[in-house]
Amino acid sequence: MFGDARAYERFMGRWSVQLAPRFLDEVGMPEPRRVLDLGSGTGNLTRAVAERWPACTVVGVDPSVPFVEAARERTGSLGGRVRFEVGGADDVPLDDDSVDAALALLVLPFVPDADRAVAQMRRVTRPGGVLAAAVWDYGRRMQMLRTLWDAAARLDPSVTGQDEGTTPLGRPGGLIDLWQRGGLEDVDGSRVTVSTGFTDFDDYWEPFLRGQGPAGVYVAGLSDSARAALRDEVAAAVGPGPFDLSATAWWVRGTVPE
Repeated sequence: MFGDARAYERFMGRWSVQLAPRFLDEVGMPEPRRVLDLGSGTGNLTRAVAERWPACTVVGVDPSVPFVEAARERTGSLGGRVRFEVGGADDVPLDDDSVDAALALLVLPFVPDADRAVAQMRRVTRPGGVLAAAVWDYGRRMQMLRTLWDAAARLDPSVTGQDEGTTPLGRPGGLIDLWQRGGLEDVDGSRVTVSTGFTDFDDYWEPFLRGQGPAGVYVAGLSDSARAALRDEVAAAVGPGPFDLSATAWWVRGTVPE
């Protein structure tokens, strides 16, 4: 469900490019020398870190070869301070205690084992370093997705409970519980909201047709008639445009014990 970098950028990258700097604002960590961006996708958080701290090097790790290639191309102007490697959250290809901070933006609900991912983030982060992550509040406050799934459930009640809102990490306290289980200290977190403008309904609808994420997979898998009915239902909810939608993300920060 995450394999087409260009389609992903239209679908979710337009949100993550706004969320990344706001996430860094909220986390408020000291200036790092080296950072891991776990699940770096198309590189929006990596770019935000590198632009905020010009002396910092950033390593992005993602299991998708097309995403890694796209991220390299999109951040080429940053030179040797940024690099991307293909790798999974269950076995991060970095040495122990080799970064000052390990960050994960919008990825943890989609890794096979979030607890292991946190353990890997902690392993590669030096004592006293920072671990931080953010995920959407899928159940209530990610309007782009919530509008789609609510419309789908009105047409087919069996859809209820199949969307991203079922993930524990997207609920209040989910990330904090994960960080506490991982043995981090000084765990804190809250939420941050961003908004995105859509020029018209097609600007909103078309990215769902490209099969990215659970919502995209659902829409792409519908019959033509069911997809048309869903399109009409969503269009009635959001209008012809232009319009803005908002999205709230939960974030968490903790430190590795000294």
